[in-house]
Amino acid sequence: MRSAYIEQMAELNAVLGQMCELAGTAMERSTQALLQADLTVAEEVIGAHEQLTVLSTRAEERAFALLALQAPVAGDLRAIVSGFQIVADIERMGALALHVAKIARRRHPAKALPEEVNGYFAEMGRLAVTMATNAREVLNTQNPEDALKLQDDDDALDDLHRHLFTVLMDREWKHGVAAAVDVTLLGRYYERFSDHAVLIGRRVVFQATGQTPEQFTEV
Repeated sequence: MRSAYIEQMAELNAVLGQMCELAGTAMERSTQALLQADLTVAEEVIGAHEQLTVLSTRAEERAFALLALQAPVAGDLRAIVSGFQIVADIERMGALALHVAKIARRRHPAKALPEEVNGYFAEMGRLAVTMATNAREVLNTQNPEDALKLQDDDDALDDLHRHLFTVLMDREWKHGVAAAVDVTLLGRYYERFSDHAVLIGRRVVFQATGQTPEQFTEV
């Protein structure tokens, strides 16, 4: 019975890892569409979103099967509940990448971003994709130390997000209200994407150790 639970939990985490990969790819491609005003890429991201929905359904089915067939208790039950929460986190990451693609599509053929903020979004996009990749790795390895390291990239992205507002508040800003709104929304999308990756890391710590990250680091 125990070996069956471990195997099925690994299968669930593998599906969650695939979802992370899709979310990361979506954000990478959305960032490309945003920076290059590439309508074709934006449409590809929007069209591919259904793949994430399919995997989400598969992950939930596996989690429900664990509940129904393995009769988990205590730590095992908490780990499965964390799996449901991770599904929701990754779904939100995919939705945020989708929002970026939709803004790129809406502003086409113009670019949604003024030239002076391109560098911020290129780096935020790179960090977001790295975090999605790392989230997939920790889901597969269940390594709590690596899971906690997701916070480091989140801190770097948060710094970029804060600096972005100094550009928006500068008296030299000459791109109007619509562009300022787009930049504000887009910055928030990247920030929230990384926040959900951090949450995945925290949930992996709990899955792997039965402790919250705060409890784990105190040991």
